Formats: sequence, structure tokens, C-alpha cells
Amino acid sequence: MTTPPADAPASLLFTPLKLRSLTLNNRVVVSPMCMYSAQNGMANDFHLTHLGQFALGGAGLILTEATAVSPEGRISPEDLGLWTDEQIVPLGHITDFVHRHGSLIGVQLAHAGRKASTYAPWRGRGQVAPEAGGWGVIGPGGERFHETYPVPTAMTGDDIRRVVADFAAAARRALVAGFDAVELHAAHGYLLHQFLSPLSNTRTDEYGGSFENRTRLLLEVVRAVRSAWPMHLPLFVRVSATDWADGGWDLDQTVGLASRLRYEGVDVLDVSSGGLTTAQRITPGPLYQVPFAARVRAEVPDLLTMAVGMIETPQQAEGILQNGDADLVALGRPFLRDPHWPQRAAHALGAALPLPDMYARAGW
Repeated sequence: MTTPPADAPASLLFTPLKLRSLTLNNRVVVSPMCMYSAQNGMANDFHLTHLGQFALGGAGLILTEATAVSPEGRISPEDLGLWTDEQIVPLGHITDFVHRHGSLIGVQLAHAGRKASTYAPWRGRGQVAPEAGGWGVIGPGGERFHETYPVPTAMTGDDIRRVVADFAAAARRALVAGFDAVELHAAHGYLLHQFLSPLSNTRTDEYGGSFENRTRLLLEVVRAVRSAWPMHLPLFVRVSATDWADGGWDLDQTVGLASRLRYEGVDVLDVSSGGLTTAQRITPGPLYQVPFAARVRAEVPDLLTMAVGMIETPQQAEGILQNGDADLVALGRPFLRDPHWPQRAAHALGAALPLPDMYARAGW
């Protein structure tokens, strides 16, 4: 292990963080990444191997891919699910493995709304036809995401109540499956984000129009999940801080939402962006989303934030924390390239992160 200079600041990336009753060993989080590898929503050996490797690599917290709260809430036919008790045990094998090897694991609960019933990226584009396993989709209104996507049915009051109940039921199953945290997916153009943005939500009832109305569904889901999810365990929400499009959801509204989420018992805001409209104009680059997390953290100081998006190197991740821009750092593609990224980062930053006994002979 490299010894840092005597006057070097201690690594914040490898400083433990307490979230309610949990203590994360470090601030490195595996970001949710869709794998499109389930059958009927059931986890299998792929998911055990895929997620388990990150525990062996030393991640402080692992978040599963978007896990559908109902069959029609899946992005693709191959998404993970938690809409039935039969899906609990396979996920429990994964949480048991992760815990045995020193990491914590959370589940991202999601409903795709009008972006549901689509192909996995390597299987095709756009809508999955009924004869290929597709299904009817719902959304705030009847406008589809793209001409190749399914046309949604506008949700009724009964639909809205059912979706809220589905999120709560999935959270209860997540507890039985042994998850340590729940994250609600309200980003990337999926159902909860569709209600937030005026570009996709043109309703004229109590769920559309004003900021208060457009945030109503997400807040109802948060309350339902917070009631179902134990108070001693943390609740995350992922948001898109901006639609990157004129007239859409933006950072000012995100800050306003953040204060309300904290009041409702949310512990961490996972700050991403985009995905709502094909009109978005994004110029991505290293750390391009970090300023969004930084502003939320500055203006809602009692809500922790997690930065995500083109964070590649240990030095970048450490700098985010040292600058006070976020409290946690989530990485996606870097973990696909190197499941042992935290160990490499600890070595680079001169921090302590013991190798698993089975790997210790490799050293550095």
C-alpha cells in the first residue's frame, strides 16, 4: 500500500459514512446499470456473479439495476422485478453474498411508464411487439417518448393509486430479500420523472400543471415507501436535475424538490440528468453533472447528495468529496471495466482498503 505524504489530507473517499443505522465502509457506490438479463423478473446466476464481484472489489454500496415494481413497469422484458414474492429468494442469495464479503447493497425500484416495453439495446430498437412479449404502457398522458416507442394510455386515478401501492409493496419485499437501502428511480425519463417534467406531463388534474401538482406523485410514492421501509434504513431518490431542454424540468425545480424530499424522510439525492426528451441537448464531459449535486448540497445542506456521470479516476472521485460537492460518488462504466476499482483507487490515494483474503496474495 502506498504511503501518502505526511501533510496530505486523509482520503474522504475511503472514510466511512453513516446512513441511519448503516455504516458504509467507504463512499464508493456502484451506480444502477440495466443488465437486461432476467427472465420473468427473476434474478439468476448472472446477477449473483455480476453484483457479487463488486463486493469482492470493495465497493461501499452496490445498487441494483432498475427493478420493476410491476410487470408493465419494466423497461424491457428482461428487467429485474420485485412485483411478486417469488422474486425475493433469488435476490436474497445476492444480498447474502454481498454481506458475507463486507459490502452493503440497495435496490433501485422503478417504473418505466411510457418508456416501457422496449428492447434491450443489443436486441433491437423501440417497441417490443405483443407477439414478441411486449405489453401496453401507461404514462401521464398519451404522448409517446419517440415515434418508435409505444403509445401510452393516460393514467387514471386508479392507475396512480395502484402504482403508489406497487412501490410500497416492492419495498416490503426488498426488506425480506435483505437489502440495506432502497432507491426510487425518478430520473432518465421514466414514470416518476415523466410526471415531474412539464414536457411530458400535460395533465390538467391535481397531478399536472403547477410544480406542486407535478411533484405530487413522487411525494406520494416517497411517503408510501417510507412507511413500508424501516425508519432505521436509508432511502435514496435518483433524479434528473435537468431535462437539458427548453421548458423542461430544471435545476431550480430540483432544488425545490430536494427540500421537500428531505422533509419526507429521504436521506440521499442521487443527482443525474437527462433522458426525458429526444429534444435534449447535452454536451457530456468529465464530471459534467457534479455541479448539479453541488448546488443541491449547498442549498439543502441536511440532505446528502451523490454525484454520478463520467467520473473515471480516483483523483476525480476524491476531488468531488474534498471540494464539498457531494457526499457519495457513484460509478457505472468504470466498474464494468474494473470490478476492483475501489482497491485500485485506495492504492492510488494511499488509503486503507483490505483485500479479500482470497485475493490478498496478489498485493499491489
